[in-house]
Amino acid sequence: MGVEGVRMVEEALRSGCRIEAVLFSESGERYRERLAPLIARPEMAFPVLRTTDRLFEGLADTEHPQGVAALVEPRVTTFDDLVHTPEGACSPLLVVLAGVQDPGNVGTILRTAAAFGATGAAIAASGQSGTASPFSPKALRASAGAALHLSVLSGTPLPILMTQLKVAGFRMLASSVHEPETGEQPLLAPWEVDWCEASALLVGNEGSGLPVEVERSADARIRIPMASGVESLNAAAAAAVLFYEAARQRNSLATRNIQEP
Repeated sequence: MGVEGVRMVEEALRSGCRIEAVLFSESGERYRERLAPLIARPEMAFPVLRTTDRLFEGLADTEHPQGVAALVEPRVTTFDDLVHTPEGACSPLLVVLAGVQDPGNVGTILRTAAAFGATGAAIAASGQSGTASPFSPKALRASAGAALHLSVLSGTPLPILMTQLKVAGFRMLASSVHEPETGEQPLLAPWEVDWCEASALLVGNEGSGLPVEVERSADARIRIPMASGVESLNAAAAAAVLFYEAARQRNSLATRNIQEP
């Protein structure tokens, strides 16, 4: 995939992903000194190319390109990578995007999840709609490079993924926009969930949310309490609220563990 702009190329060089080449235009040469410490590392070993501003503009995805781009191979994530507990984390915390179609929302959710301590992400179709690629130019820009650092698993059908995660001991948490029917499990507020358990948060389509059958198969359904007259939050905004609460609980637990003798 191609990444463009000095910030995005910088993130790619720091991510540990394989870099095939870095390209500077004539005007982009002004950023070479900034990137030199990353490019010059002996383990990197990729070509650094030059082109004209005119040719670069023909390749660029942005309206006003900075003249710096890189060809990057995204990291390959296995299921075992996804469910691994990183050092310093109390448990794995995943976000599963199921039917999030807007690349900007996909990137923003990944950026928010990473900022609040999520350890990985999975991309799946919901059965009603697909999910935008986290490595498309718009999604990458919205994620500010987070998609290059997170373990991101894609290609596994949602029912199979949910089954695998449950077998691995994960609690499946469905963000819900539907009212529970008689006899169904009640909706939980974000602070009523124990986010210190191994958890996977399911985020659905921007308009319709998760399919009802997916919500019913989850271990818990979560809804953010809001003022009357407000129907729902944007998918990315809702994910930010939920992951903030997750981070609050997980950080409180880490602090208690440090203080205890």
